[in-house]
Amino acid sequence: MTYTIRAMSHEDLAQVNNIDREAFPTQWPPPNYRQELQNKLAHYVVACDDSRTVEAAEVKPRKGLLGLLSRMIPLHKRSYYLDATRPEYTRQYIIGFSGIWVLVDEAHITNIALRQEYQGKGLGELLLIATIDLSMILKASLMTLEVRASNVIAQKLYGKYGFTQVGVRRGYYLDNREDAVIMSTESITAPSFQAQLKQLREALAIKLDSPQAIE
Repeated sequence: MTYTIRAMSHEDLAQVNNIDREAFPTQWPPPNYRQELQNKLAHYVVACDDSRTVEAAEVKPRKGLLGLLSRMIPLHKRSYYLDATRPEYTRQYIIGFSGIWVLVDEAHITNIALRQEYQGKGLGELLLIATIDLSMILKASLMTLEVRASNVIAQKLYGKYGFTQVGVRRGYYLDNREDAVIMSTESITAPSFQAQLKQLREALAIKLDSPQAIE
């Protein structure tokens, strides 16, 4: 099975909004992704399952960030590739998405969301790697995020990729006033970070190529 990661487009918004509502049902107010696509600080990517399609009109591929994404480091030639020129890409079945805001040299992860049927297969980790790659393309030197204090699974994943807790935002989430844990990386261009990322990328490629991981 193969996956494509590319820049989010306006034609993706229906699928993206459905995934967001599924992943964050209590979040209020819901994000306005149409507005985000017009925000020069915001950069979003979607992950697509190449074995599935949705009904959508043909459109021409966009330039800009798509061209940048073509330079992102592939996780594995069969399990993950980036496509800047593929036609009819809005027919692709989107399984998840992620976004960052880039402020000077800091990339702040706004969200990572995955359809429930694709969770537990390493694809959230795939999106995280793609988000780190995107941050490097956009010349960020470090990354930050907020995660719910109760979301231990996500905190462990971020910790695996070099994020450490640097603070807490009290009552950050409006739905239940839950605290947010603030996490940050060291320099993502540092040799130690890059060496660890390379090892994790290779391990995930093996997992995604395993039939047990994707069936």
